[in-house]
Amino acid sequence: MQTFAVYVDNKPGVLNRVASLFRRRAFNIESLTVGHTEIAGLSRMTIVVNTDERGGRLVEANLYKLIPVRRVDNITKVPTIGRDLAMIKIAATGDARTQVMQLVDVYRARIVDVSPESLVIETTGTEDKIDSLLEVLRPYGVIEMVRTGRVEMARGSVAQSPIAAPRVSAAEAAGAEDVSLGSV
Repeated sequence: MQTFAVYVDNKPGVLNRVASLFRRRAFNIESLTVGHTEIAGLSRMTIVVNTDERGGRLVEANLYKLIPVRRVDNITKVPTIGRDLAMIKIAATGDARTQVMQLVDVYRARIVDVSPESLVIETTGTEDKIDSLLEVLRPYGVIEMVRTGRVEMARGSVAQSPIAAPRVSAAEAAGAEDVSLGSV
C-alpha cells in the first residue's frame, strides 16, 4: 500500500480527473478522502493505493502531470497519524441496548443518536480498531454503516515545499467580475 497527500485546486471536476488517472493506470484506490486545507481554494486528498514502491513512483509522476495538482507527498514511509471515522447504526432494545452501550465505552466510541429500536455509534481510530468494533457489534444487528476512509498526516514538523495560492485564470477572474456586475 502507498499513501499520498495530494494538494489540488478546489475546482469542479478535479476529483474526476484524479480518479480517472488511477482508472487509466489500473490502480485500485483503497481509500480516498478530500477536504479543505488551511489555504483558501486548496483541497487535500488522502489517497491510499494498492501498489508497490515502483507503482507509487509512477502514480506520483502522473499526478504531477495534472494541471490542478499543486503538490504530491508520498507519506507511506514517514511517521504519520492516521484516523478513520465510522457511524454504525445498531438494532438495540432492552438488555441488548445496555450491552451495546458497555461495548461503546470499551472502544471509546460515542452514541450520537438514540431511538426506540436503534443506536447510532460514532467512532474514530485506525481501520483495525473500527473493524474490531464492527465485529463485536454484528451479533446485535448492524442496520447501516458509513465510513470516511483514512485521513493521514505526517508527524512532527516535517519540512514540505510550500504551496502557492491557487491559480486563477483570466477567464475565471472575468467571470467573477461578471457575476458581481450582474447583481448590481
